[in-house]
Amino acid sequence: MERLEAFEKMLEDLVRQAEYEETRLSELKQQGKEKTATYKQYFGNRMFYRFMLEKYREYGLLDK
Repeated sequence: MERLEAFEKMLEDLVRQAEYEETRLSELKQQGKEKTATYKQYFGNRMFYRFMLEKYREYGLLDK
C-alpha cells in the first residue's frame, strides 16, 4: 500500500508542478521575456511534464 500512496503523491506533485510552471511560463511570455534563460528552462520543463503526463494517460493512470 505504501507504494501506491507514494505513486499517488508523486502524480499529484507532478500535476501541481506542471500547472505552476505553465502559469509561470505564461506570465513570462506576457512580460516579453521569451528569450530569457528562465523562460527557456520553464519551456523545457513543460515539455518534460507533458511527456510524463501523457505516458500516465497512455497507461490509464490519469484521466484523459
